[in-house]
Amino acid sequence: MKKRKVYKDIINHCYQRLEDRGVLFYSVSDHLVFFTTFCICASKHKVKVLKLVQMPDHIHHATVELASGELSAFCHDYASRFANMYNKRWGLKGPLFEHPFQSVPKVGAKKARTILLYLDNNPQERQLVQKAEDYQWNFLAYGNSDHPFSDKIILREASMPLRRALKTVQAQHKGGLPMNYNLLRRLFDSLPDDRERNQLTDYIITTYSVIGHKEAIRFFGSYEEELIAAHANTGSEYDLNEVFVGKSDAVYATMRRAIRQTGQFTDLHEILSLPTPKKTELFQLLRRQTTAMSKQIAAFLHLPLSIPE
Repeated sequence: MKKRKVYKDIINHCYQRLEDRGVLFYSVSDHLVFFTTFCICASKHKVKVLKLVQMPDHIHHATVELASGELSAFCHDYASRFANMYNKRWGLKGPLFEHPFQSVPKVGAKKARTILLYLDNNPQERQLVQKAEDYQWNFLAYGNSDHPFSDKIILREASMPLRRALKTVQAQHKGGLPMNYNLLRRLFDSLPDDRERNQLTDYIITTYSVIGHKEAIRFFGSYEEELIAAHANTGSEYDLNEVFVGKSDAVYATMRRAIRQTGQFTDLHEILSLPTPKKTELFQLLRRQTTAMSKQIAAFLHLPLSIPE
């Protein structure tokens, strides 16, 4: 195995996908459980995070190792913790993430700026959004606001369930614990409408976040200048073998809607533990009803077989 190159105080572009190269994030709860786990682990280890991007079937982060061996320890820690929660919640077994993760050091300010833009724009390149800052799960917009995807929380106007939820999040974070699936379901189900669910989502992200927005912004001068650079230049990555399936990740949302419309599942994650014959039936349905490529449908369903296009 090729020895990993990691230099102290230098940005490392890290990339991870699932062992079976399937879809990871099906819901807001998936994103929040992963994000809060990632942030709790970053606080534990001697690393500094400048960027994190949670794509449907993989993640990227730009991370600086502050002590030798901490980057690998950090990545192993959050991956194993999240896998345990994910598998336990959805009745799965075995490893979740591909091992080992990929990483490339980015030496020099030019390479650092380029990779930061690449991560900002990964969702736009995959046609999930029109502009980088419109994607919630690259966390770019949180560099300029603590509630970029919701109305500002005004406690006197908030419902009692939202007030209780905010206190629960505070206690969980103070205790060094990530948000878990059962807790998130209880909190979100208690809220009266999507407005407050969006407010709670933003609050969880800003409460837990360890992303060094200010340090990332310094590579560009200001948040506004980073956006201008992101809009003008997508960045590039020549040193890391990122694998894309299909031309657009927007089809995953289309597939989610198609699966829900069948009325067969109370939770989309139920497809993860289906037997292969049932997944194959859903594969045929999604091929008829969506424009997704066969490989994208297989990734969405975690089919344990290679289906030719």
